[in-house]
Amino acid sequence: MKFRFYAVKLSLIIIAIFLAQVLISGFTSLFILNELSWFQPWRFITSIFLHGGLAHLVLNLFALLLFGSILEKFIGPKRLLIVFFVTGILANLISINFYNSSLGASGAIFGIIGALIIVRPMMTVWAFNMPMPLFVAGLLWAAADLLGTYGFFTGNPIDNTGNIAHLSGMVFGLILGIIYRQAIGQILKRNTKIIIDENSVRQWEKTWMD
Repeated sequence: MKFRFYAVKLSLIIIAIFLAQVLISGFTSLFILNELSWFQPWRFITSIFLHGGLAHLVLNLFALLLFGSILEKFIGPKRLLIVFFVTGILANLISINFYNSSLGASGAIFGIIGALIIVRPMMTVWAFNMPMPLFVAGLLWAAADLLGTYGFFTGNPIDNTGNIAHLSGMVFGLILGIIYRQAIGQILKRNTKIIIDENSVRQWEKTWMD
């Protein structure tokens, strides 16, 4: 599988769109996820590429470049794009039922993390100021989002973070990770199968055994 740097390319698109948000008045309102999305379904996709500020942008780009590039290495570029868009869109389909508006690639990025947890659970990452296996970091991130979701439903939200989108994206990413882990296993088995050519064996026997 040829590495195509899709995480980098997606990040460049996100940066370009963020510049459009800053420079073009009303741009964000045309593409954000909100109640109009059921009648303007492109918003389920376009809102993934929007961001609410520079800090939001930088954090998401860092995670996308890091985890997206690693996932592409293991499952290939096409599968990475499928994970990004499928988990991002499905996270938005769930989020729209809870938030008045939503934007950002967080659902898709958590989808990438979820898939990577299944594909490489013991990969060491730096999280919460210490090294740990990715699946442990994933559990801690999910726990933090569960707390945020609890605050949302009890009327005491911690901040404006889309915790439900994060959790949704991760769940769908885990599902895709299971599918792709099986596919990768089958590919590895085919690539490691030993094929013995009968003519080569006979030639070897003539050369060395006669």
